[in-house]
Amino acid sequence: MKFAAIDIGSNAIRLLITNVFEGGEKPVFKKESLVRVPIRLGADSFTEGIISATKSMKLLESMQAFKHLINVHDVVSYRACATSAMREAVNGESIVDEILDSTGIKIEIISGAEEAEILFANHFEQSMDEKGNYLYIDVGGGSTELTLFSDMNVVASRSFKLGTVRILNNRVKKPLWNSAEKWIKQETRGLKKITAIGSGGNINKLYRMSEQPSRAPIPVSKLTELRTLMAGMTFSERVSKLGLNLDRADVIIPACDIFLNICNWANIKKISVPEFGVSDGITRLLYEQHLNVVE
Repeated sequence: MKFAAIDIGSNAIRLLITNVFEGGEKPVFKKESLVRVPIRLGADSFTEGIISATKSMKLLESMQAFKHLINVHDVVSYRACATSAMREAVNGESIVDEILDSTGIKIEIISGAEEAEILFANHFEQSMDEKGNYLYIDVGGGSTELTLFSDMNVVASRSFKLGTVRILNNRVKKPLWNSAEKWIKQETRGLKKITAIGSGGNINKLYRMSEQPSRAPIPVSKLTELRTLMAGMTFSERVSKLGLNLDRADVIIPACDIFLNICNWANIKKISVPEFGVSDGITRLLYEQHLNVVE
């Protein structure tokens, strides 16, 4: 059976269609199709407080295409979620209404806390050491979600408006960095050997660039090397020599800065990068809801 997730982020929007196979000890989730459209809604929302007519139309047309793909795949159910760019745009709700009228797709504008809950639906805690300390870091275009775990328990959680698109548009000032630093140092005080769990398109790309074997964690020192390498290149060189997408080649350095600062403040030496994101969490929740309905 298939489930579909629409993730409307600040940098790009995604449609993930996942096939769930049952019959074994546990269900197997297999990604069947992923469509990504780099609209970059945050460039409008974070600078002007409103999403322009041009980008609103691109979003609407993308949703129309997504609806056709969902129908072709005969999905059991789907869910569409929008994050910080739509949250902060004064016309976010009116765009949601227009898309509902035109396509039948109901978009939920979710909070940072709800976004974190969706990510946790991926059950990444199952791979944790029961006695370990972990800082979950999800870096997006508009915000960074942080959750601290110790002995398998959530110790603290916080969302900061530290996003790659915000940084590119000079919307992140020193006091916000200071606030994040203070919170991280305070919450991690006394915890030893913290491992970061990184989430988001940029850290996944950086992980692939690092060429770590068998999903081994990426050393923070390696991330520093990659940051230095990319900073020494022009935008065009990052595209031509590193094979980065046009909408990734600029935001990936701010993403590095966010991860490196956080790891420095928490004295973290390595970052584990599981292969999941908001879209994966949505499909898992849809499957769990389907089981509840069937039962």
